[in-house]
Amino acid sequence: MKIFTTSQIRQLDLHTIEREPILSIDLMERAADRILTQFKNDFELNRPVLILAGPGNNGGDGLALGRMLLQVGYEVQVILLHTGKLSSDCQQNKERMLRFFPNFFSEQKDSFTPLAITKETLIVDALFGSGLSRSLEGIYKQAVEWINSTENTVISIDIPSGLDGDKCAEKNDTIVKADLTYTLQFPKLAFFFSENESFIGEWKVIDIQLNADAIQEMITPYSFVEAREVKSMLKERDLFSHKGTFGHVLIWGGKQGMAGATILASRACLRSGAGLVTVHSVEENRVILQTAVPEAIFTDKLNSLTNYTAFAFGPGLGTEKDSAEKLINLLKSIKQPCVLDADALNIISKHPDFLNDIPKNSILTPHPKEFERLFGTFSNSLKRLEKAYKKATELGVIIVLKGAHTVIALPSGRVFFNSSGNPGMAVGGMGDVLTGIIAGLMAQKYTSEESALLGIFLHGLAGDLALSEQSVESLLPSDVVEKLGFSFSFLKISV
Repeated sequence: MKIFTTSQIRQLDLHTIEREPILSIDLMERAADRILTQFKNDFELNRPVLILAGPGNNGGDGLALGRMLLQVGYEVQVILLHTGKLSSDCQQNKERMLRFFPNFFSEQKDSFTPLAITKETLIVDALFGSGLSRSLEGIYKQAVEWINSTENTVISIDIPSGLDGDKCAEKNDTIVKADLTYTLQFPKLAFFFSENESFIGEWKVIDIQLNADAIQEMITPYSFVEAREVKSMLKERDLFSHKGTFGHVLIWGGKQGMAGATILASRACLRSGAGLVTVHSVEENRVILQTAVPEAIFTDKLNSLTNYTAFAFGPGLGTEKDSAEKLINLLKSIKQPCVLDADALNIISKHPDFLNDIPKNSILTPHPKEFERLFGTFSNSLKRLEKAYKKATELGVIIVLKGAHTVIALPSGRVFFNSSGNPGMAVGGMGDVLTGIIAGLMAQKYTSEESALLGIFLHGLAGDLALSEQSVESLLPSDVVEKLGFSFSFLKISV
């Protein structure tokens, strides 16, 4: 699914109006009808509803929704807040409210006076949409402050009012704190920044059927990765395949006392379909590794690299001088894409000149702190995203910035946000599992791009499947490894 800037979404609205063709007011009616369908699925008729509508088209959406909710039997009060001029579509929906439900509609100007509501009342925020680029003031600020002072469930239409759809919230911004956001047609870029999490709540995409050709033609670097996008990447296995068909991975890591990192990586690598996995580690880890992962091969020496078809460096490696020297020699020797994680990245952060020796289309998988060690600190998530985008293109590598909605920045300039995964995966060792999955896919002749996108989605999906038997507090990396098989099967049968 593409992700567009707020200005591009306005263009898509216009293209839909021109190409369908459809009147703007009728497009708003369609959007409100789609929101109504989702609202009825989420909330029962016995919940009273208060809608606060603003003067623009977001307010028009709210007014139309209020009229439709009243028509199907909800108990609704609609308050239109403005200081004078209304958008044309908002004005028309105001007139429709006055024509059909005048007793359930009121207007407020200059200052905000809230209605008395019960704790069960649902508050619908339809003050301002994603195009707002200024701070809220006056009556609108008062309304948002009141919304945030209540303990009621809050639903925002398109985006919480006061939040810029393309940016990170700043400390003193007045923004609705929604429990649920019904976003129209596409998630907004702002949804993927940690600074905005407390405002957006859960979000659901409402398909309002903007013109499909216009969406296809509109160019954006940003996409949201869902099951249907990665399902098509899966390869079928031929009947006469053998272990050599599916590649041989070399995983280098696991200094003394850190064998667990390579155990997790090698188990995940095997579960992701690699034909052979060799772990290169210190001799002290031999018995531990071969006992924990009997399917893997162990070696404490690297005499030749020619037998390997994929490489992963870093899990539990350590950053000692001899490791740094070996890493640069390996990077210069292999001349093919590899996976670099954990201490391999920490070594590179201490030796920035190593960046230029990373083979093109390699996959770097830093968490935010490792990313900062590599490329510096950033004032917010948007700045960090922009740096990932820039460095991926400059270095010709794929940067996987791990976290909620993991970012995958490609050398081509495209940026993907992952949809799978959960907060239970915020535990040490999850990155080692991801490294193993990606390396296993690369060994099977998936491209670097496919390995990153598919591997990250499968990793998160396995985490979601494992969560059904665990809790966010108890989930472990080994649980994720054990669900990788189900993850592949689930993806194959998904729509």
